[in-house]
Amino acid sequence: MFQIRGLIVFCGLLAQTKALLEGEGLPLLPALSSIPTDLAGSLISALTNGLLSGDLLGILKNCPILDILKAGGDNSNGLVGDLLQNNLIEVKVTDPRLLELGLVQSPDGHRLYVTIPLGLVINVKMPIVGGPWRLNVKLNITVELLVVKDDQGKFRLIVGDCTHSPGSLKISPLDGIAPPLIQSLVDSLTGIVNNVPSELIQGKVCALVNEILSHLDVTLVHNIANLLIPGLKFVIKV
Repeated sequence: MFQIRGLIVFCGLLAQTKALLEGEGLPLLPALSSIPTDLAGSLISALTNGLLSGDLLGILKNCPILDILKAGGDNSNGLVGDLLQNNLIEVKVTDPRLLELGLVQSPDGHRLYVTIPLGLVINVKMPIVGGPWRLNVKLNITVELLVVKDDQGKFRLIVGDCTHSPGSLKISPLDGIAPPLIQSLVDSLTGIVNNVPSELIQGKVCALVNEILSHLDVTLVHNIANLLIPGLKFVIKV
C-alpha cells in the first residue's frame, strides 16, 4: 500500500513539474525512448534524392570547364596558356557522379555538416599530344545546416556556410602516366578550379541544397529541430 501511495505522489509531482515548465514556455527535452530512429539516414536519403532529382548531374556535366580554364589561363605561362588562348584544347565533361554523402554534428550539437562528394571525368584533347586524355576529378562541398524559426513560428532547416576545401580537390589522369604537357594542364586546372568563383559549381550546388531543404518532410524537420535546439547528439558519423 505504501509503494502504491508513493507512486501516486511521484506521478503527481511529475505532472506538476511538466505543467510548470510548459507554463514558463520552456521546451521539454525529448525522452531518449521517444527520439525517432535513423534521423540521420532519413536526412541523407532525402538530400541525395533531392540532389539527383534537381539535376545535379546535369549541372556538373554542363559546367563550363573550358571557359574556366581560359579565364584562369590569362595568367598561365608557357605552352598550356598559349594553347588555351588560341582554342587549341578541346575539353568535354563526362561521367558526372554524386558519391555517398557524409553527415556530422557540430561539437555543441546545434548544427549539422553535410559533405557532398562530387566526381566527374574531364576529357582533354590537344593536337600536340593527341588524346583524348581522361582526367578524374573529385571535389567535396561542405554544407552547414542550421535551424531557424520562420514568421509563422515553424522551424526550418537552412544552409549556413557552404564551402569547398581546396585540399579536397583531386585531379588525376585515368590513362596511366600522362605526358608532361598533360601533367602541366592538370597542375593548371587544379590551381584554377581551386579559385573558381562561388557562383559556379559551388554556388549552384548550395542553392540546390537550400531548395531541397525547403521541401523536406515536415515531420523530419520537426524531429531534427527538436534535437538540434537543445544540442542533443543523434548523429554518429555517417
